Amino acid sequence: MADITRWDPFSDISALRRTMDRFFDEPSALRSFFPSGGNGGSMSFPIDVMESGDNVVVEASLPGMKPDDIDISVTGQVLTLKGESRQEHEHKAENYYRHERTHGSFVRQIGLPTEVDTGKAQASFEDGVLCLTLPKAESMKPKTIKVQAKPLIEANGGTASR
Repeated sequence: MADITRWDPFSDISALRRTMDRFFDEPSALRSFFPSGGNGGSMSFPIDVMESGDNVVVEASLPGMKPDDIDISVTGQVLTLKGESRQEHEHKAENYYRHERTHGSFVRQIGLPTEVDTGKAQASFEDGVLCLTLPKAESMKPKTIKVQAKPLIEANGGTASR
């Protein structure tokens, strides 16, 4: 005897939806389609943000860039890196087998974990890596409060009471 299964047209749509959700939840899947960060032709680069004692340290890989081509600003708890990578010389497109190195401008904004003191910030650039050391703002540093013990009051003929 043959089993008859009722066709549900929405089951295919649900399966497609689950597949698309998994695709967009996995960042590495998107990188394979958008190697420049998903913005079409704009440049993107990896950034590390970490805390080191009383500092927030940011490292950004900017290969081929020059320190003069990078602008850094902090507004509130948002770090903004801007720059432009210029192509040294022009090549005719028909000679390329593959052209993945991007040239152009970029803007990248990163939320910082705490407020920083920009007046004491330091930046260095070596071997294509930008390293920013941003001291935490004094108001954001943990403060130690010492507990003062009150002396016990003696009453009732020399006995201590609270």
